[in-house]
Amino acid sequence: SLDGAKGVVLVDHRGLTVEQDTVLRKSLREAGVTYKVYKNTLVKRAIEGTEFESLKDLLEGPSAIAISKSEATTPASIAKTNDKLEVKGGVVEGAFYDAKGVEVLSTIPSREELLAKFLGSIQSPITNFARVIKQIAEKQEA
Repeated sequence: SLDGAKGVVLVDHRGLTVEQDTVLRKSLREAGVTYKVYKNTLVKRAIEGTEFESLKDLLEGPSAIAISKSEATTPASIAKTNDKLEVKGGVVEGAFYDAKGVEVLSTIPSREELLAKFLGSIQSPITNFARVIKQIAEKQEA
């Protein structure tokens, strides 16, 4: 279901071996992404009148759809990990992206990664400041 989806990516999965497909499905599942192969006519009906309708022209030939309801760029970044997977395009946070756009999106760190980097960058100066204060206090005691 596309209800509440933040990111949707369409791919052509024909180049994958069974083993690669299994690995891909496992990594998507672990990331909370739904990955399914549906008939194009069913997907066209499902996206009609929704923010994902812009994908309808990409529904030619074999198509698989990756849907994330938590992290908008996750389907794009996982799709990038397999060079046999041909990305057709996607809709992220309501905006349509062609294959090249999805590739660019795949390089953007997740929200959690960005927060971790930010917290790490502010924690370092605080730690250094605390160390200096402790050294000053130790000198004054001696």
